[in-house]
Amino acid sequence: MTTRRNFIKKTSAGTAAVTLGGLVMPSSSYANILGANDKINCAVIGVRSRAKAHVKAINADANAKILYSCDVDDLILEEHNTWCKENIGYVPKVEKDFRKVLEDKKVDAVFIATPEHWHAPMAIMALQAGKHVYVEKPCSHNPYENDLLVAAQKKYGLKVQMGNQQRSAHTSIMAIKDIKEGIIGNVFKGEAYYSNNRGSIGIGKEIEVPKTLDWELWQGPAIRENYRDNVHPYNWHWFKNWGTGEIHNNGTHEIDICRWALGVDLPNSVTSFGGKYTFNDDWEFVDNQQVTYTFDNDKFITWTGHSRGLIKPTRPGRGVTIYGSKGSIMLDRNFYQLYDLGGNLIKEEKEGGESQTTNTRGEGSLDVNHISNFFSAIRKDESLHSDIKDASISTMLCHLGNMAQDAGETLKIDNTTGKVLNNEKVMKTWKRDYTEGWEPKL
Repeated sequence: MTTRRNFIKKTSAGTAAVTLGGLVMPSSSYANILGANDKINCAVIGVRSRAKAHVKAINADANAKILYSCDVDDLILEEHNTWCKENIGYVPKVEKDFRKVLEDKKVDAVFIATPEHWHAPMAIMALQAGKHVYVEKPCSHNPYENDLLVAAQKKYGLKVQMGNQQRSAHTSIMAIKDIKEGIIGNVFKGEAYYSNNRGSIGIGKEIEVPKTLDWELWQGPAIRENYRDNVHPYNWHWFKNWGTGEIHNNGTHEIDICRWALGVDLPNSVTSFGGKYTFNDDWEFVDNQQVTYTFDNDKFITWTGHSRGLIKPTRPGRGVTIYGSKGSIMLDRNFYQLYDLGGNLIKEEKEGGESQTTNTRGEGSLDVNHISNFFSAIRKDESLHSDIKDASISTMLCHLGNMAQDAGETLKIDNTTGKVLNNEKVMKTWKRDYTEGWEPKL
């Protein structure tokens, strides 16, 4: 097994808390657009699960190379080294502190697949260091970061693509084109849904931090908590200090497709019903949720999330249905189905390659398409399929869904800013508290 574990230097708590502006480089020092055939050197940060899909998609480009694998956990790095050797034929350089990766001027683009509390702060630091960014959904942990990341991209002028890879599905692109051309008449409703049967995460016990894990750097901008045995490496999704719940973890994808199909941006109102109905454990979000968003012209989107209990009887694990005055369209990552008003299937298109839908990796052909589009934007200044300015709107809808759930009432929204108009209490959650020295700034 290839490993550089013995050569990784632990980052101490004292050195972790530095200002996020410490890596600022003028954007003029970096050539934003490469030649059409130029090599793109990449770094992948957070390499346990979703990053495997990134690595395979990067490797599909003959003129892209992964210079770094970066993670705060030695065991994850060791496993990833072995996996890389078997799947892409080489082992990138290993680094535990992502800031050292950003200092390397040879790195052109970074891929961020870390826990969600790191997405926006790390993306902003990467932009400040002159790197293009591919950031997994959601692009932010809270609305404040959402706006800040959009402002950072505008300031530094580099490419930022969010990892909502269905935007690069040929079948979805075809369906949106058909919708715009009136194939189902006037569209009025987008129905997004996801179901899984996640088990209990239990009641965590405080234990000593594993010697292989840099817990200080793992926490980064988040408020400090003692290490517990049910957080790392995956269940952080269900804790508010680090994660954003199922509506972000998976709903971002389907809500985004509904927005795209209906041609809407920020809503006029948001209502959420739901609760935690299954296990008595540390899970801090709802595990079943129904959110309704209303927009101008009597359009609306619903999100149905079943984290712990499958939707029955016949629906697939995830997808969207778009309703129009002349018919409806069902979409997921692998197909496009067109129905008339009587529910009769009149057209079906399959995606060229299959993508996973409900496992934690979500790997498939759409990753290749989406990352290829990202590389084309870097090399040839082509349009991104999910540039951060647009992707942040879908992320904002998910934030508003969580805020409406916490408020327990319908929220009225300023559809130019996304800010809540009728609830000062819920607006106090617009921005999180940060550990000193870690707050992202432009």
